Amino acid sequence: MPYPDRNAYPDRFYPVVDSLAWVERLTKLGVGTIQLRAKDLDDSQSLQMVTDALAITAGTQAKLVVNDYWRAAIVAGAKYLHLGQEDLADADLNSIREAGLSLGVSTHDEDELETALAAEPDYVALGPIFFTTLKSMRFEPQGIPKITEWKKRIGNIPLVAIGGIKFEHAAEIFAAGADSIAVVSDVTQNADPDARVRQWLGLGKEAA
Repeated sequence: MPYPDRNAYPDRFYPVVDSLAWVERLTKLGVGTIQLRAKDLDDSQSLQMVTDALAITAGTQAKLVVNDYWRAAIVAGAKYLHLGQEDLADADLNSIREAGLSLGVSTHDEDELETALAAEPDYVALGPIFFTTLKSMRFEPQGIPKITEWKKRIGNIPLVAIGGIKFEHAAEIFAAGADSIAVVSDVTQNADPDARVRQWLGLGKEAA
């Protein structure tokens, strides 16, 4: 399966990180889509972090996705936003759309999928595909067959698979119907993160 155009959103490799240092590192490596997911920031802190992250990615091919902080994303002039279900419930979707933000939404079960689709998202994320220790989850691992089921449900909306996924799973995940794979620990906890990122970015060259 060929790697998509760099302007595609989200890219097939979609790392999720929690610091400006990681945003800068991934940007320099040529990553196309990067989600900044930093928790427990107040309004001032979130605005500063989003502003700084946008400055890092400015003039590069990297598309910065802001997790949760939709107000900061609007004020800072971000273009991409990702919301979990709780954040979606509290967000002002009209303001988000008026600001021209693309919106991705997390889902874990049927009810959450219906809620996400009602928001007319630009992509839907499904997780966790596999067991993950990075965050406490009230949902069991979804498994690869769920990817195929979700993709049939959402049609042309891009589907992002997330949760415990490693590079070695990529071919099977894409074959099941995922359009993109969100990666956390396979990059941030890897012994050689840069080499791992290059592996992910090289998927298209191998498929070409």
